[in-house]
Amino acid sequence: MRVVQTELTETEHALLVAYVKAHGTTIEDAVREGIRRLTIRDEVDPDDPIFEIFPLTRAKGKLKNISEEHDRYLYGDRR
Repeated sequence: MRVVQTELTETEHALLVAYVKAHGTTIEDAVREGIRRLTIRDEVDPDDPIFEIFPLTRAKGKLKNISEEHDRYLYGDRR
């Protein structure tokens, strides 16, 4: 783990302390959660072709290399 330090105003610190007391957590855990919420993209792109195409391939029959070639089947050959 890495140590990250910052300065807070008295108001920011009071708000943080009130939050951790209300949620039964620690300042460290609250700050980590805040960082995750700001930095981790947890959204689905509705324009992703996987939601628009069916069947997933144009080929008929069973595909034997799906685990290796799934991106090519879903998104086409972009090489």
